[in-house]
Amino acid sequence: MIYLDNSATTYPKPLAVRRRMAEALERYGANPGRGGFRMSMDTAQAVYAVRQKAAALFNAEGPECVSFQPSCTQALNIVIQSLKRGDHVLVTDLEHNAVLRPLKAMEVEGVSFTVVPVTPCDNDATLDAFRRAIRENTRMFICTHASNVWGIRVPVERLAALAHVYGAEICVDCAQSGGVIPLDVTAGGIDYLCCAGHKGLYGTMGTGMLITKQGEKLRSLIQGGTGTLALQLEQPRDMPEYLESGTQNVPGILALGAGIDFVRAHGEDNLRQREMRHVRRVYDAFSRMQHVELYTPAPDMQYFAPVLGFNVRGMQSEAVGEVLAKRDIAVRCGFHCAPFAHRKMGTADDVHGGAVRVSPGAFTTDAQITELIRTVSALRAGTTAEKMHRQK
Repeated sequence: MIYLDNSATTYPKPLAVRRRMAEALERYGANPGRGGFRMSMDTAQAVYAVRQKAAALFNAEGPECVSFQPSCTQALNIVIQSLKRGDHVLVTDLEHNAVLRPLKAMEVEGVSFTVVPVTPCDNDATLDAFRRAIRENTRMFICTHASNVWGIRVPVERLAALAHVYGAEICVDCAQSGGVIPLDVTAGGIDYLCCAGHKGLYGTMGTGMLITKQGEKLRSLIQGGTGTLALQLEQPRDMPEYLESGTQNVPGILALGAGIDFVRAHGEDNLRQREMRHVRRVYDAFSRMQHVELYTPAPDMQYFAPVLGFNVRGMQSEAVGEVLAKRDIAVRCGFHCAPFAHRKMGTADDVHGGAVRVSPGAFTTDAQITELIRTVSALRAGTTAEKMHRQK
């Protein structure tokens, strides 16, 4: 299979990640921090080591700033559900429903939000749009670092500086950028960083992180056992235990640590350059095909992540995906849980049915990209999956 759906989850996982997860089931089977025996203590130390790796990768002030979550979505929900009545939030018009739906739900709690347009390849225009949208009660910017549909990067460091000038905070969704685009939470002034473990960090599904030095300000979504202050009925406020009630996903966390090692060994810049080269090659080829619709300027390193959305004229995105699937090419079609991103480009309609998304990963080869280009080149309006399959 030619796997080009790495924006959803990276595949395959590095061998070291798979081995570490298997090792966790064998050697680290005890509950971390809940027992004084050797396996429990070893497990706690192994988990802590991953916390240290994550803090180093994103330059957090310390490992206690890293809380492990079951997903980036849950990390975002913790931040969003900590907003208070009367708070106003600014978000981009590229956000995922992991941001938009929790914010919509918080409207009944008296929280309001404004959607601000991002101008591709013009960070000054994006900053100006945010500046104009600020109100007296604006308390937070919540911004994706890179669009999961179009690959458009958002200047989150500059937005962080702007937010702080007006007494607001910033929460960054780096589900698409973690492990791909370096982000320094300390130097960049990022108050809350929400990250998926199973995408660019090459961990497994069921892992995510919330990185912040002020977690005690947040509202814990769940309360329960932390292994500390067990006689106290109130939830302990010390980080990271405050946001990590219940038994941790030890195999997933240790596999995530191996994924972080993989990223650091290969280098975020090297991985991004390789993936961007694939995306640029696809873009350049598609730009010469009259039957292919592209929606952004040519992607480059400064303004884009290695994600490309496109359509074939006269075909809905799902139909294109069906054709590609017949050729064992895996892409993501539809609306990608990002309604405003599709409205922005005019693809949120029945004609397009969203877009086809291509997202290479560390293991994508030139030959696989050649096959994608060849298959899309052979498509014309009215082509059916059955016809293409017969031609195979």
